[in-house]
Amino acid sequence: MRLIDENGAQVGIVSIRDALSMAEERGLDLVEVAPNAVPPVCRILDYGKFRYEQSKKEREARKNQKQVEVKQIRLEPKTDDHDLEVKAKQARRFLLEGDKVKFNLRFRGREIFHQEIGQEMLERMAEELRDISVVEQRPTMEGRVLTLLLAPNQKAKTQAQRERQQQTPRSTASSTSKVGTPVSDAAPDDQDDEED
Repeated sequence: MRLIDENGAQVGIVSIRDALSMAEERGLDLVEVAPNAVPPVCRILDYGKFRYEQSKKEREARKNQKQVEVKQIRLEPKTDDHDLEVKAKQARRFLLEGDKVKFNLRFRGREIFHQEIGQEMLERMAEELRDISVVEQRPTMEGRVLTLLLAPNQKAKTQAQRERQQQTPRSTASSTSKVGTPVSDAAPDDQDDEED
């Protein structure tokens, strides 16, 4: 097997017994890094520290990721034009935050015979949000509900990242200003209370 020491230097091809004895002498572990390589690659390292650093990197990566949610917006075939505009604004906000949007248009009673109305309504929503979204699932019937799924496009994703980066410094600045408020500013408020 090919051996790498604790400093990352190539030792060369060594027998397993010799590699184990080298690891024992240094008080470290022998870990197989690439078992499918020919010959297999092993490394001398502190396995506990290695696992700790790996989990730390994974936690850091998860912290920087944004979990994509599917926000649902309910509609009906009777929904008025103004209400559709409000729903479109709401969907636009969700898409700019980096979330997917699922429109659910529910048919009640005899409305089910006029599915073309719902189809037109969802097509109109998709067209209105076309600049910041991609149609991930065309309008499809699921029982009595017609659904449309929109996902943010690259433009919306970059805008959401930019907004998140801008919000981070602002939140720290506002918290420091509250903490750093001088005591003398609070005194006049106390005097007003005494006069009342």
